[in-house]
Amino acid sequence: MLLCYTVLLIMLLNLLSCAFLSSREISESDNKKHHLPDGTFKNRFDSSIDKSFSDLIKWWWNGETPEDVDFEIAENDPQFLKNNKESQTLTWLGHSTLLIQYDGINIITDPHLTQRASPVSFAGPKRYTNPGLSVEDLPEIDLIVISHNHYDHLDKLTIEKLFEKQVKNPPRIFVPLKLKEWFVNLGIENVVELDWNESEIFGEWIIHAVPVQHWSSRTPWDRNKTLWAGWVLEKEGFRFFFAGDTGYSKDFKNLGKKFGQFDLAAIPIGGYDPRWFMKSSHANPEEAVKIHIDINYRYSVGIHWGTFILTDEPLDEPPKLLKVAAEKSGIKKDEFFVMKHGETKILDFLKITQ
Repeated sequence: MLLCYTVLLIMLLNLLSCAFLSSREISESDNKKHHLPDGTFKNRFDSSIDKSFSDLIKWWWNGETPEDVDFEIAENDPQFLKNNKESQTLTWLGHSTLLIQYDGINIITDPHLTQRASPVSFAGPKRYTNPGLSVEDLPEIDLIVISHNHYDHLDKLTIEKLFEKQVKNPPRIFVPLKLKEWFVNLGIENVVELDWNESEIFGEWIIHAVPVQHWSSRTPWDRNKTLWAGWVLEKEGFRFFFAGDTGYSKDFKNLGKKFGQFDLAAIPIGGYDPRWFMKSSHANPEEAVKIHIDINYRYSVGIHWGTFILTDEPLDEPPKLLKVAAEKSGIKKDEFFVMKHGETKILDFLKITQ
C-alpha cells in the first residue's frame, strides 16, 4: 500500500508541471539570490514553487477532462533529416521536443519520444499524440539541452535510447545546476552543468543557461533541489532561445536587454488551466506573446501543447488563443507560428535581414 501511495505522489508531482509558491528565507549575503541556504533554488521574481496538497486536491476535484481532438501528424522524411548537412531545419516532434539542424549540427531540446511522462511504464500521463519521429529515425544528435527534470521534459528511456544509438559518438548534453548527477548515475558522462547566466563553448556555438520561472522535482522529496533553465544557443548570424517550461516573469525583458534580439525562440503555449493553480509556472498564449515581444523577437514557435493531457484547457485551444493574442499585439501569424507534430520547416526565412 505504501508503494502505491508513493507512486501516486510521484505521478501527482509530474502532473503539477505548474504548481506553486511558498516563500523561503534567502540569505541576503548570497550573491546568487536564486540559491537558498538549504541547497534548493527559487525563482528570481517569485519565490519557491511549492503548492500544497490541499490545493492539488481542489484542482483535481474541480478539474475537467479535455475532449478528444484528432491531431494530424505531418509526413516527414527521416532520410532527408539524417543526410541533411546543408539546409537549416526545424522539426517539432511533440511537446517541448524540437530538432534543430543548423550548419550541419543537430540539436534536440528536452527529448521525450516514449509513451508516458511518468516514473513507471504502466501508469501516469500517457502520450496523447504520437511522436513526430522515433529515436531510430533521428539523425545523429550532436547537442541536447534539458530545461528541467519533470517527467514530461526529462525522459529516462529516450535518453538511454539516444546514447545506445550513439555509443561511438555520444551527444553533448547541457543541463541546469545539480542535474548532471542524474545522468552520471545512468553511466552518461558527456554532460555540462551550468548555473543561470553561465556559458560554455561548444564548437562554433556559445551555450548560455538563462533564468526562467519554474520549479523542479521527480519525487515527493526533491522539490527544487535541481535548477531549471532556459537556453540561449548562438553562433555567428543566429541566436536561438529555448524557454523550456516557464511562467511569465520579468526574466524575459531582462533577456531581451541582455541579448538584443533572437532569430528564433521556442515558447510554451499550453498547460495553463486552471490559472489560479498554473499561472506562476506555465504561461498561457497571451503571456507567450508577451515573452515573444519582451525578447525582441524575429520568429517564435509555440511548444508544450497537444501532446500530453496534463492540465484542463482543451487540447486544441492554445493555438487558437495564440492567434487571437498575436493579432491583438500586431504580430503576423508567420512570426509566431505553430507546427503539426512531426512537421519540418526549412528555416530560409531566418536569413532575411531585419
